[in-house]
Amino acid sequence: MRHPLARALLLLTVSTGLVDAVSYLGLGRVFTANMTGNVVLLGFGIAGTAGLPVVAPLVSLGAFLAGSGIGGALAHGAGDRAPRLRFALGLEAVVILAAALVAAIADVRPGTLAGDTVIALLALAMGTRNATARRLAVPDLTTTVLTMTLTGLAADSRLAGGSGQGSARRIAAALAMLAGAVAGALLLEISLVVPLLGASALALVAEISQRPGQDG
Repeated sequence: MRHPLARALLLLTVSTGLVDAVSYLGLGRVFTANMTGNVVLLGFGIAGTAGLPVVAPLVSLGAFLAGSGIGGALAHGAGDRAPRLRFALGLEAVVILAAALVAAIADVRPGTLAGDTVIALLALAMGTRNATARRLAVPDLTTTVLTMTLTGLAADSRLAGGSGQGSARRIAAALAMLAGAVAGALLLEISLVVPLLGASALALVAEISQRPGQDG
């Protein structure tokens, strides 16, 4: 984990746990980073399962797709990759900060316009980041999903007859998201704003770490 990019992606993985803790625990059973879970929850909601929303997952999915489009445009742009990466990380920090500001000044509850606005902003940020991470294609550091990371951890382990290569990175990714989720759940006891400020700060630190001369 010595490479600056790998460290930055691990920081973003921590922030995923923070963001999804806010959306799932604080905004009514909806994910803003984990779209697989969102699609499943949407299906449950459409089927009429008590307590599960339909509108919020649709808002999240739509905003995530919009963010992914923005991230894709940035990733495929002309010129050096590094400035585009920094811009994407800076954009994520600003958008999550905007969500924190909405949460600070409005009555943010599930099923309200303010709640859906926060969901949309967070999903927009996560979509932009997911497209950026996809373009970077750093193995096992997608920052928002762990299914294939955990599959690789088990399938390539020495117990399964593999070399065990990449296990440290995969374990670090899982622990990073777990740490973010635990921190997010605990910080929600203070307010919705605090974990969002934390997620924005992590994105900013990741952006700063990618600036020239910051590869210490």
